Amino acid sequence: MKKELHIFFTCLMFYSRIPCPKNINHDPDYLNKATRYFPFIGWIVGSISFLAFYLFSLFLSIETAVLLAIIASILTTGAFHEDGFADVCDGFGGGWTKEKILLIMKDSAIGAYGAIGLVLLFLLKFKLLSESISLFTTNIFLIFLLFISSHSLSRLAAISIIFTHEYSRDDATSKSKPIAKKHSWKEITGSFFFGLIPLLAFSFFQSEFLLAIIPVFIMRYFLARYFQKWIDGYTGDCLGATQQVCEVIYYLSILLIWKFI
Repeated sequence: MKKELHIFFTCLMFYSRIPCPKNINHDPDYLNKATRYFPFIGWIVGSISFLAFYLFSLFLSIETAVLLAIIASILTTGAFHEDGFADVCDGFGGGWTKEKILLIMKDSAIGAYGAIGLVLLFLLKFKLLSESISLFTTNIFLIFLLFISSHSLSRLAAISIIFTHEYSRDDATSKSKPIAKKHSWKEITGSFFFGLIPLLAFSFFQSEFLLAIIPVFIMRYFLARYFQKWIDGYTGDCLGATQQVCEVIYYLSILLIWKFI
């Protein structure tokens, strides 16, 4: 149990800005095993985001509360995944070879593709999340499940890429390199367990919502194939971009399922 707690806190430290015990560090072995808890971080981030939404919705408009909820999630993760999304937009938008794409993504400065991508991403996330929440205004628990299922499932889609594809960079000093090692059944089982439980709970109230997993993993498939084509695998930025895109696809899927099914 003590070891598992250490692994969990390693995951929490790496993927969020939430304070952890002082004895926790970025041990490569623990960081590799921490992938089993990555979707569970989505439970935590989603809960914090929902709490911000709920509290602000008590005295502000739904739209303003949604915007502040998105800000809360960004502050919780330190814009970890949004930064990866911006880097992917810059890298694949401005690079035409594997070496050039990886070089651009490693640059800390944000370019035009990244800036435009983030603006469009946040607009889509704000609009789709606002419309999704409007479907469940009479049931606050369903809104809570919407928040945590979107964060956990999108993280599952992202982390599952490391189970099927190879890490692209040869630079052993990369901060994401430790998670790219071989994984045991514990990491795979843990990821899918924590990634799917919120969606299963959500679909208990509306069984059709379980179908949202299909477009999310279709998007995951095409993103992974695109990364493989251009850089022969994935990087940490690619995982962050996948999480962000799949989160948006999830909100869109919920809306379409509600409207047409």
